Amino acid sequence: MTDPNDGPAVVIDPAQLGFDAARLGRIDDLLGRYVDDGKLPGWSVLVSRHGQPVHVARGGLRDIEAGTVVESDTIFRIYSMTKPVTSVAAMMLYEQGAFELNDPIARWLPEFADMHVWDGGSALKPKTVPALEPIRVWHLLTHTSGLTYGFHYAHPVDAMYRAAGYEWSAPPSTDLAGATAAFASMPLLFQPGREWNYSVATDVLGRLVEVLSGQPLGAFFQQHIFAPLDMTDTGFGGADPARTAALYTPGLVRNDVLGDSVLKPTWLSGGGGLTSTVADYYRFAEMLRGWGRLGDVRLLGDRTVRRMASNHLPGDVDLVAYGRPLFAETPFDGVGFGLGFSVTLDPTATHTLGSRGEFAWGGAASTVFWVDPVEDITTVFMTQLLPSSTYPIRSQLRQLVYSALVD
Repeated sequence: MTDPNDGPAVVIDPAQLGFDAARLGRIDDLLGRYVDDGKLPGWSVLVSRHGQPVHVARGGLRDIEAGTVVESDTIFRIYSMTKPVTSVAAMMLYEQGAFELNDPIARWLPEFADMHVWDGGSALKPKTVPALEPIRVWHLLTHTSGLTYGFHYAHPVDAMYRAAGYEWSAPPSTDLAGATAAFASMPLLFQPGREWNYSVATDVLGRLVEVLSGQPLGAFFQQHIFAPLDMTDTGFGGADPARTAALYTPGLVRNDVLGDSVLKPTWLSGGGGLTSTVADYYRFAEMLRGWGRLGDVRLLGDRTVRRMASNHLPGDVDLVAYGRPLFAETPFDGVGFGLGFSVTLDPTATHTLGSRGEFAWGGAASTVFWVDPVEDITTVFMTQLLPSSTYPIRSQLRQLVYSALVD
């Protein structure tokens, strides 16, 4: 275990901000046991309140085979924690008047002009019916578009995605425009706006950002988000291999094939392609905690971020009521979905500690962040174990963070 004060931010006395330092130490004990038991390679965590870090720690190895430890500047694949970044990019364009949330995406992505919806058959011979309404921008932001993921393994349309080469990555030499066209060529799982299903919707949203801005997604991110927020170690590809953690699957089996597909991308996946550090992503999360502002830098208006952090599922229901019972980077009980991340509606129903209005998201390699506007807490956790459903690290981390809050 490294010195908690040797991290990406200056740590103050937790007691000054209502935390018990000894109780915060239980986080390190828990994560240390995961490492000792051969369940996690290494990890890094930052907990802050009122914009002041109260606990910064790390442990284990970023590369087991090389024997190199996790450092404060270790780079991680953040996978679906890319989605909030893409959502922020889209909403920045929204604030410029580039689109309205109810606009059909076919206005700029004509391949989505004549969508059909699954109505039976098989992956090889699907039966479809015409979509009753177009996919709209808010459908992409909320995962209610009818798109899906190949890795769900739950429906013939998922199998169609896999057959086209879209499970965890994309076929070689495919760019974001090509991937988006491929998604548009396959049936939707359901009529747009009628259900919630975790999907490639944010990749399509990234393509929309490209078309509306006239910039490649990575260039837009760099100019309008990463540079203003001083996120110097976040991007698509180009990560320093000497600082980058290796990717592992259960049993700590190294997977360089999947790992390299992120480090050397053939397409700019707005849904899962970024690498970052705890320090960088903390600055992004703090911008969200500041309702669009970090220090003197404002990316979004206060009202816009508050709307993003509100539940957009029709009827203000949770994911149990509106979503398909498939994998997602969040629990379904008591949790809704906003414009780019999950939103806690009923902390009691989640069966862990937390606050109503907390917004969050995680990544496939077990990373997670959350912002709690009630307690004014920001947490960022990084590791590299895929899939994220392997262990209940996220819920355990929440219970230890909140049980250390004693003010």
